Amino acid sequence: MAGGAVLAMSGALAVAAQAAEATQTPAGILSDGTPVTAVTLKAGNGVSATILSFGATLEKFMAPDRDGKLADITLGYDNLSGYEAHPNYWGATIGRYANRIAGGRFTLDDKTYQLPKNDRENSLHGGGQGFDVRNWKVESIKSGPVAQAVFSLESADGDAGYPGAVNARVTYSLDENGSLRIAFDATTSEPTIINMTNHAIFNMAGEGAPQGAMENVLTVPASHYTPVNEALIPTGELRGVERTAFDFRKGKSLNQGLRDGTDQQIVYGRGIDHNFALDKGVTKEPELAARLEDPASGRVLEVLTTEPGLQVYSGNFLDGTFVGKHGHLYRMGDGIALEPQKFPDSPNQSSFVSARVDPGKPYRHVMIYRVSVDR
Repeated sequence: MAGGAVLAMSGALAVAAQAAEATQTPAGILSDGTPVTAVTLKAGNGVSATILSFGATLEKFMAPDRDGKLADITLGYDNLSGYEAHPNYWGATIGRYANRIAGGRFTLDDKTYQLPKNDRENSLHGGGQGFDVRNWKVESIKSGPVAQAVFSLESADGDAGYPGAVNARVTYSLDENGSLRIAFDATTSEPTIINMTNHAIFNMAGEGAPQGAMENVLTVPASHYTPVNEALIPTGELRGVERTAFDFRKGKSLNQGLRDGTDQQIVYGRGIDHNFALDKGVTKEPELAARLEDPASGRVLEVLTTEPGLQVYSGNFLDGTFVGKHGHLYRMGDGIALEPQKFPDSPNQSSFVSARVDPGKPYRHVMIYRVSVDR
């Protein structure tokens, strides 16, 4: 009996040790006096994710290398004031519409809507008034085999020019193995467009690594991408990646082709800032969209999604203007964003998967950041 009790207790302790934990702490106060909360989800293997209520932002993502050494693999700021004073989408929840909308304009049911322009003549990531600069409500947190934090936001009819009153929710879930699942859900009071994603910028060598992120090896299972015009708006074409800098099907380091001035697409983007049409298309459950690995440390990130597209942004506009974590000046190539989503400018391009959302037909996008170690 005693031996059985000891065995049962040790088994219970092992389960408890593997369980993922969720904790909540104050993160500071915005300039208007609004308090911001930080929620940390921590797995038994040391992987942890810290999310700020401001922007429902993935502020920190810690992952071990092959020797067990932890490093933050996302770019960002050391404190809340940086995120408020210099919003750069780093780690933020993007909405209502991720990526670019040409002219900041779209038509729905014969009515045209004008959005704020914050990217030359286009609207980008909500036009500078998006979900990334709102303080979300922390609905709930819980520990267990899966640690979870739920954030919610109400966006009024006409908010930033978009129709419909939208109730949005983002659920971050971290399991015992260190897979971070992000579920985006939204309902609307009238027809609108919604396209939500996370805008973390990664370096698997660790944030601020002196060599930058361009030695990271990227794999994207996409045979086609959407070429853009000089304003970075898709032309509507699906172009094959074969024999171009955009062919990541077999995996290659990011620095291959990024300075190829003979490719007009690279010139337009100052590197890669393009949407890849994933071979899998829209799926019911998240499937692989990208794999990013640092050969030196062994850290691996897999990005899975239910959406049809992946925006790959190679940090082309990082110019050392802002001081990031640990006093680092982020420069071109110091990180890469892998943003699952609908295709850019979908509301104006009928051949792309529609971003329309109607009352009674909720929006949902599920993505996963799965970290591991290649030994």
